[in-house]
Amino acid sequence: MSVLAFDLGASSGRAVVGRLEGGRLIIEEIHRFPNDPVQVGDRLYWDILRLYHEIKHSIVKARQRGIDVRSIGIDSWAVDFGLIGANGELIANPYHYRDRHTDGMMDDVFAKLGKASIYAKTGLQFLQFNTMYQLAALAKADSPALAAADKLLMIPDLLRYFLTGVMKGEYTNASTTQLLGAVERAWDEALVDGIGVARSLLPDVVQPGTVVGPLAPRVQEELIVGPIPVVAVAEHDTASAVVAVPALSPDFAYLSSGTWSLLGTELDRPVLTEQALEWNFTNEGGYGGTYRLLKNIMGLWLVQECKRAWDKAGDAKPFAELVTQAEEAAPHASYIDPDDDRFLSPADMPAEIRAYCRETGQPVPASSGAVVRCVLESLALKYRWTLERTERLAEKTFAGLHIVGGGIQNELLCRLTANAIRRPVWAGPAEGSAIGNVLVQLLAAGDIPSLAEGRRIVRDSFGVATYEPEDAETWAAAYDRFLEITGLQA
Repeated sequence: MSVLAFDLGASSGRAVVGRLEGGRLIIEEIHRFPNDPVQVGDRLYWDILRLYHEIKHSIVKARQRGIDVRSIGIDSWAVDFGLIGANGELIANPYHYRDRHTDGMMDDVFAKLGKASIYAKTGLQFLQFNTMYQLAALAKADSPALAAADKLLMIPDLLRYFLTGVMKGEYTNASTTQLLGAVERAWDEALVDGIGVARSLLPDVVQPGTVVGPLAPRVQEELIVGPIPVVAVAEHDTASAVVAVPALSPDFAYLSSGTWSLLGTELDRPVLTEQALEWNFTNEGGYGGTYRLLKNIMGLWLVQECKRAWDKAGDAKPFAELVTQAEEAAPHASYIDPDDDRFLSPADMPAEIRAYCRETGQPVPASSGAVVRCVLESLALKYRWTLERTERLAEKTFAGLHIVGGGIQNELLCRLTANAIRRPVWAGPAEGSAIGNVLVQLLAAGDIPSLAEGRRIVRDSFGVATYEPEDAETWAAAYDRFLEITGLQA
């Protein structure tokens, strides 16, 4: 029998079937679909009903192919949510986290609740699109949708509710809201009240691996399937990706590389120190009672948005060609801080990158290859900066860096990262979140006895590509220049 994992990213979704066979994990993608945000007036939305349609279509495809599905799990990006009315219906399409309605909301919330106090309770990185600030923005605007809402469900919770009719929140995704106590692992009522939201809006929280319920009778009838159980997996896609890290030691550093880059380590306790607050690190919930001490880095969103701008201008090139052009471009010409606010949601990403270089007195990258080279080298150097801070906060030293996710297909970025961090990079698997989703379902079914055994199975099943560091002297000088240009402290 197989499990069916839905892995929803910020630009696409996929349905993956997974099963154990001879001690190896076999996965097969049976459906892939776009996940494009929709701009309507001043607002940017997720097309949540289209995503639900694709999930149902995938279940039908599995049935038509004769796949015996024993359970279903869904993971996705964090922070965004849908609002459910008292009649059980979705009130409105969920806002996209890059919508600008949260502009300025962090300062408003800090004035009411105190930045240090929020961090001491939640241990969460401050990002303007966190659920806390989205809700505060709705409350400040006297949102009719919020006023009519009976329950808030994060994106995987919402889709799981559509399938089962059961409303539950899942812990790893709930931990990204900045409303969940890091130590208590429960909603912090003072924070919820402080942003003007009723505690009753938030659902009961279950741990990853919990079977929430079977497909609802109406869904069974529509899709011509039986009462397949739906599991609350590690529903934040980064939490699922960390489950799939093929580490042989309990002490490891990881980078989940995709639209976002998330770099950190796995711990058995949160780090809530003043230093963690100053460096704006996050402590998100993980599988099995663990914590993911990590930092969000802008990631390959920068390249994706460059490509979108060039495509719109009529200069369309596949990603592979852009990476080839970057490889041929002059190295170490210009750097950016990938996490500068100007890159969060610009109208023209290449123009914004060139403006940053011009304003910092650097050569302005003229070609598309030079722009992509600038982005990839800057990401690699920001990874070193983040990795070294992770070590200091965790009080650990890491021999190398595990990279999982679609970003490992960019071999140039993997090589640059090994050079920048001055230690090996172990890349794989590419479908980290989907594989972690599968693993949690297999763990819930008792097919795999432990997370450590699951990670060993991943390593044996998919292998790991190793990138060794090179040109240490050049990259040491590059890092010093990167710090000087960006104003970051070593």
